[in-house]
Amino acid sequence: MQQFDVVIIGGGPIGIACGLEAKKQGISYIIIEKGPIVNSLFNYPMNMQFFSSSEKLEIDEIPFISKEAKPKRAEALEYYRRIVTSNQLNIHLFEKVLDTEKQGETFLVKTDKDEYQSKNVVVATGFYDIPNTMEVPGEDLPKVSHYYNDPHFYASQKLVVVGASNSAIDAALECWRKGAEVTLVIRGPEVGPRVKYWVRPDIINRIEEGSIKAYYNSTVKEIRPHEIVINSPEGVILLENDFVLALTGYKPNFAFLEKLGIELSNDPKRLPKYDPATMETNVDGLFLAGVICGGMETHKWFIENSRIHAPIIMNAIKHKMQSVAEES
Repeated sequence: MQQFDVVIIGGGPIGIACGLEAKKQGISYIIIEKGPIVNSLFNYPMNMQFFSSSEKLEIDEIPFISKEAKPKRAEALEYYRRIVTSNQLNIHLFEKVLDTEKQGETFLVKTDKDEYQSKNVVVATGFYDIPNTMEVPGEDLPKVSHYYNDPHFYASQKLVVVGASNSAIDAALECWRKGAEVTLVIRGPEVGPRVKYWVRPDIINRIEEGSIKAYYNSTVKEIRPHEIVINSPEGVILLENDFVLALTGYKPNFAFLEKLGIELSNDPKRLPKYDPATMETNVDGLFLAGVICGGMETHKWFIENSRIHAPIIMNAIKHKMQSVAEES
């Protein structure tokens, strides 16, 4: 069984930043990622463009040069991949963590390939794996997806996009431009206020001119093989339909956090308990990094403002290691 000073669960940008910082400080580490390098970014839509500019996506002050001020998915994948390979980070890819339990002062991390021991664990798993479901009949039909990739797939199809955030609006516009007949179902009274500022006027104009139909203050009631039923202020509406993109957001794996013993707030935000000065949770030696720190407030933490978690965590671990060494 391999032993490390810290096991980092999650090989996204913040998990990579934690690995870089651990290596810099002489802390033995391993990063465990269930998919490819930056798995969550890999699963972003093919044409996705970041809200943040490239310098705000940099980690460890390694320059990120992009063609435009705001980089696209492919450029980010290349940037983070080069960081991992050029720094020879100790990262295990396509290895899924099955269980993590604390035995005395040591964590035992079990994966589908191996087992590891460590006195410290960093959870940097993000939130992109578990979608917020609508809980309506027909949501499990093959025509329904909570993830969007390539607009070409929906060309010449009747597509309903559920949601009003960046992912939903990007999908609606891209698919419409590839020839889909797009209808938006928006729970609130308007397009989301946090939609990218250069995209929001575009979607509003397309709605106002009638190119994209939008139902505001509306929800999906039922999905059928060739139809979709919508609750709207005008009453129940039945639409002919081929595909549904339910881009209603995602949430962290709260069950995993609770199994680790991390306390979560009882309100809908489900905020995990941790010390901002060290990022250590209520479980000694267990740290959180990145977007997962925000619970259901998934817009609170992102790459540009959670890069600081890496040095905070590794400084805390280094201090603990030094304290133990001095006591012995």
